[in-house]
Amino acid sequence: MPAAFFKDVPMGLEFNSDNYVTTQLRKVVNWARRSSLWPLPFATACCGIELMATASSRFDIARFGAEAFRFSPRQSDLLVVAGRVSIKMMPVLQRVYEQMAEPKWVISMGACASTGGVFDTYAVVQGIDQFIPVDVYVPGCPPRPETLLEGVMAIQRIIDQDGLPPSGRRPMNLAVQPTHRPQSQPVPLTVSTS
Repeated sequence: MPAAFFKDVPMGLEFNSDNYVTTQLRKVVNWARRSSLWPLPFATACCGIELMATASSRFDIARFGAEAFRFSPRQSDLLVVAGRVSIKMMPVLQRVYEQMAEPKWVISMGACASTGGVFDTYAVVQGIDQFIPVDVYVPGCPPRPETLLEGVMAIQRIIDQDGLPPSGRRPMNLAVQPTHRPQSQPVPLTVSTS
């Protein structure tokens, strides 16, 4: 084949006329990582339905190598938090995150996981990024499957930029208490006695 055919081949491959290929080990390892993500779904609400739809044949997350949903943190490298997370569930989510092997990535799917959504209450965590590091936020209430697929592609772009060995993460500095303080209603309540 002509050399122009291989001009835009991914991974920085260089094809030579002597039947050998040269590239960098980092690029091959990152290509393998990005093409075989194993997501762990942590779905608690309506975002979980959209997450399941993403794995269906209509949207086909298998195109991105992420169809092997694992329910064991030791076999997963992508945590997808879909839906609201209560204060009582947060220690479980932290334990799941800590049990995942490095390198690992986190997607916060939907308004509830990212900001608490419409649940501005004492019992719902107002953003999981207060407790675990989040790599990609997927907006929506609930987000469409196409939006989650864009989030998976964003994770793949992050993986492509990683080095070998992994660049590592900053210490988590987990807060014992949530940093969000629920506020009173913006308009005072008036009760008429007549």
